[in-house]
Amino acid sequence: MSTIHTSAGPDLRLLVSLSAWTWRGTGPDGRELAHILIAHSPASTLSASTEAPEARMRRLADSLGGLGGAGDVVRDVGRCLHIVGHHVFLHFPGASRRVRLPSRPDWAALVASTGTAVLSLGLEPLSQSADASQLDTYLNLASATDRLLFGLARSR
Repeated sequence: MSTIHTSAGPDLRLLVSLSAWTWRGTGPDGRELAHILIAHSPASTLSASTEAPEARMRRLADSLGGLGGAGDVVRDVGRCLHIVGHHVFLHFPGASRRVRLPSRPDWAALVASTGTAVLSLGLEPLSQSADASQLDTYLNLASATDRLLFGLARSR
């Protein structure tokens, strides 16, 4: 008898330990793009889990089918964004809950009109209270040190 093993999705503890940011940006071709950054909060690194935060974030990336690094082609991670009014939710396959993304109506409208958002997963912690300057510093440092994973998320 043979069995097929499928990996379970991220557990609820991991999902609630995530911090998220959204913003509008410009792509290389000059078109406007929706962006999402997901990182683990510094508090989540103090948990009793023996799994390192980076390993948890890489497992999260794997649950989406794998995300690429800065030098890779941006991978399509499929239809994992759900839009309900002005709210956008990110679904990780196998997870029991969706992650509600912080979104303003104009950002949600951009996701709805383009049907896509660039998804970045940070491998370093970042506090949910980080302001725009701290977010820019985080993104610049993480990009320079290849500590971001990227994918293209689509809406359903």
